[in-house]
Amino acid sequence: MLSIKTILIADDSQTERLHLSRILQDAGYQVIVATSGNEARMLAESHNPDVIFLDIIMEDGDGYQTCRNLRRNPATAETPIIMVSSKSNPVDMQWAKKLGANHYVIKPYTPEAILSQLTAL
Repeated sequence: MLSIKTILIADDSQTERLHLSRILQDAGYQVIVATSGNEARMLAESHNPDVIFLDIIMEDGDGYQTCRNLRRNPATAETPIIMVSSKSNPVDMQWAKKLGANHYVIKPYTPEAILSQLTAL
């Protein structure tokens, strides 16, 4: 089982970042936040988080592009990625999986939905 301590959250919405951070911090995780895909990629490389929660629709590097870049980088290739998006189309979920995402959560989500993704890793 994966030992998770540090989680990177990438979302351009401050409300979403705060909501997800609160859920994860209340569960005892250390949280790092990014406001764009490119910032997430840089933070993932420098902080080596145990898991990455990645929004899809963001400025300065969307989640799909970021997921692809993280998978191509040997330093982050094995880091679990959970996409968190309001995009609920099965095609979006398939595309995320094809790019290397481990799981997919649809917004709005419950704290239980978020935490169950971590236990599923």
